[in-house]
Amino acid sequence: MQTRNKVFDDIGQLMTNAMGVAQGARQEAETAMKGLVDRWLADRDFVTREEFDAVRAMAQKAREENEALKARLDALEAASKS
Repeated sequence: MQTRNKVFDDIGQLMTNAMGVAQGARQEAETAMKGLVDRWLADRDFVTREEFDAVRAMAQKAREENEALKARLDALEAASKS
């Protein structure tokens, strides 16, 4: 009986050690992947949301000014034809 308990204890210890190694490998892989993604993102020229919103507002204002100038030009052309 004593021998069987020793075998089971050894197997249990081996499984515990294997799980510890697997968890360590998982954490190392996650860290490596996070570093890779962080470097990839840093190499890209992504804009922040604030920068995007600012440029969008500038484009909207330019569009409105363009429409106003077109209306004014149309009015001037119509007046000159009369």
